[in-house]
Amino acid sequence: MADNTLDSLFSRMGRFPDVEAANLQAWDATDKLLLDTAADLLAAGTLHPGSRIAVVGDRYGALTLGALALGVFNPDADPDAGADPDAAGGRARPVRVHQDLITGERALRHNAAKLGVTGGFEQHPLGPELLSGATVVLLQLPKSLAELDEIADAVARHADPGVVLLAGGRVKHMSLGMNAVLERHFREVQPQHARQKSRVLLARRPQPTTGAPPFPVTEVNAELGLTVCARGAVFAGTGLDIGTRFLLEFLPRMPQARHAIDLGCGTGILAAMYARSNPGSRVTATDQSAAAVDSARATSEANGLAGQIEALQDDAMGSLPDASADLILLNPPFHVGAAVHAGAGVKLIEAAGRVLAPGGELWTVFNSHLQYQPALQRLIGPTREVGRNPKFTVTASTRKSSGV
Repeated sequence: MADNTLDSLFSRMGRFPDVEAANLQAWDATDKLLLDTAADLLAAGTLHPGSRIAVVGDRYGALTLGALALGVFNPDADPDAGADPDAAGGRARPVRVHQDLITGERALRHNAAKLGVTGGFEQHPLGPELLSGATVVLLQLPKSLAELDEIADAVARHADPGVVLLAGGRVKHMSLGMNAVLERHFREVQPQHARQKSRVLLARRPQPTTGAPPFPVTEVNAELGLTVCARGAVFAGTGLDIGTRFLLEFLPRMPQARHAIDLGCGTGILAAMYARSNPGSRVTATDQSAAAVDSARATSEANGLAGQIEALQDDAMGSLPDASADLILLNPPFHVGAAVHAGAGVKLIEAAGRVLAPGGELWTVFNSHLQYQPALQRLIGPTREVGRNPKFTVTASTRKSSGV
């Protein structure tokens, strides 16, 4: 019955506003395994129906909406009630959920509307609002150990002392390092049996936490003379990824802009370096990741650039006006989740075409094999190669005037 319910639910879900493609779906076997494991523990008496549930890393809403559809923690309650957790009458406590990507947040709301779910969940940042009093946490394991470290610390720090953390992932992406990270924060970590190439790690009995949270991490990059701040979920941490390093070689050749944008800003290194070199420019550092935006904001503050740089969480600059920027810097992603897919980069290039003013420039660094030049020519305008090394290409594209 549970399998039929989840199959029906998942078949109607999409990834919008994220990239949609025939080989990309809004759920995976890990979502099912996490929900089934929670239901099995409930049936065995390890969990109880009054458990306060939090969800972390729900990519498109499958975990949250699956938990509501199964009603495993509130079997007699209306899953759409979204009631006050202290209300009487057996009404459902809302599922609290944290998704780092704004596309994930919006996909959950979009899928809920498609399925006619009008309540029953709340979206929160990673922290006490999400985790206070939580006795069950369902986690889609992140790719990086640093992100897992930050999440595990937050659960141990803020959740109920009796919390059970169910952390699931695809076996091919899991490592013994994940067990070691969880063991730093929990006295008991038990790998569960694998199913359909997914596995769940069960962690409980959190270790006592003292002192300030370990994230964001701050480090001085001697090569750049820049203080870099990074939350656990940010790509490359406080380091300088090789694509950004190559793009920065061309910083002296970039135009001075009234408004420049670091699109997909990560920790905000490009935004900070451009702002420092062009003190008359206003710079927007924007990313779909809440962790990246928080990191970029902290990086700008640490380098005395907070008055010049605005950090903005957004999906492909959707909240920025047309023709509002003179320069955009872009180091586009080449993965969508675990899949290599150019769609995410093309989506950002298309957005740059809308936000650039006529005559404005898009400076892009990308893995040469991805061949973004045709998209740049079509969506932006005349594109010239300004640099190439054995791995990367840097191009500058000029926004053509409308009608040209």
